[in-house]
Amino acid sequence: MLAYRHALIMKLLSAFTDSLRKHHTTNRKVLLAVSGGVDSVVLCELSKQAGLAFSIAHCNFGLRGEESDRDEAFVRGLGERYGVAVFVAAFNTSEYAAEKRLSTQEAARELRYAWFDKLREENGFDATLLAHHADDNIETLLMNFFRGTGLEGLAGMPEEKIGHRCFRPMLAMRRSEIEAYASANQLSWVEDSSNSSNKYTRNFFRNEIIPQLKTVFPKVEENLLNNIKRLRETTALYNGMIESLKKKVCEVKGEEVHIPVLKLMKYKDTSLIYEVIRDFGFSEKMVEEVIKLADADSGKYIMNEKFRIIRHRAWFIIAPSATTAQTFVIDREQEVVQFGDQQLRIKQTQIEGFKLSKDQMVAQLDAKELQFPLVLRKWKAGDYFYPLGMRKKKKLARFFIDQKLSKTEKEKVWVVESHKRIIWIVGNRIDDRFKITDATKEVLHISLSSL
Repeated sequence: MLAYRHALIMKLLSAFTDSLRKHHTTNRKVLLAVSGGVDSVVLCELSKQAGLAFSIAHCNFGLRGEESDRDEAFVRGLGERYGVAVFVAAFNTSEYAAEKRLSTQEAARELRYAWFDKLREENGFDATLLAHHADDNIETLLMNFFRGTGLEGLAGMPEEKIGHRCFRPMLAMRRSEIEAYASANQLSWVEDSSNSSNKYTRNFFRNEIIPQLKTVFPKVEENLLNNIKRLRETTALYNGMIESLKKKVCEVKGEEVHIPVLKLMKYKDTSLIYEVIRDFGFSEKMVEEVIKLADADSGKYIMNEKFRIIRHRAWFIIAPSATTAQTFVIDREQEVVQFGDQQLRIKQTQIEGFKLSKDQMVAQLDAKELQFPLVLRKWKAGDYFYPLGMRKKKKLARFFIDQKLSKTEKEKVWVVESHKRIIWIVGNRIDDRFKITDATKEVLHISLSSL
């Protein structure tokens, strides 16, 4: 019995330290997410045995009344036992769930990880360690499968929670091993009474579905863990192939990604389309909309909160959503105007020694025709001007079509106006009414440059 106990302790400690080394958290300052249950209590003991410098974080979600307060008190006691700091946050989870229209579990998850991130950043923790184990992973796989998922969902929980610097160093351990380890080390823990309630999806799978499956397939848990391992390897291969294909079809141009429509559609692969658009927050449901957009007129688009996918001639352009336009008033004495990551430089000179510039980034105008203050603003529908060399006015929208500007290029266009008359489409064309003539005595120079 003593030999078994020693072997078990060494097995779990070895698996734990191997995971720490893999994620470069050995001998680092870490934060432990501790609920007070057996899994997180064993996480504390393993962290102590591994020689980690750790603190404890406990979330009181206020969902179980006195039992929630009991758990908090127990975790504070753990901190005293190990001589480490304990951070506690009390959340009004039900109110947050109602406000965000989330399930209670989803709300708790959002609150938990946001707080962990804040603690880590404010206190200099290298990572947050979570106590999820192999049985949690089996339950996650089954829930994802029946809910509907892709390869990543079938591969279960990742060892690292991307974007949060959270790691799961106990993911290879079975619940039975963790409980045996706790008993072998005479550890105490608290039981969450809600674990017996099947109103929560995870508990339903844990208490009902998996036991029923085991009556037909006694080794179902072992088989599912092997499936997870294989699917992780498959997912890694798939992701490598997808990244290679994305490099072939996507051209990054500043804040935009340009994709030849025919090149993307020739693959006839909805998975590739999804992998391209998911990076910009589009769900799998939007794949069909992208396919429809391929046959739409130039200028049509679909969008979410942050990005749009625009059909522009033979291209899809994925670009940030348009921002609110700004207006700048330019006084006569003003020499520099900064807007976004660009600036205008303004100066007035006599005609003597004047040399005409062919640079589109420079506007040279007859000063006597101008009235200050000038106005720098984004163009808007209905704007018109008299293009240099023309006697007739032209709407800017039509001018942009002639210039073959894309939707996003048009949205970036600024104009300078004098007394409500456009004098320059910035970086493009001046208005004919303000050009330099033989009668010009003073020249206003406006030049555009990047910051």
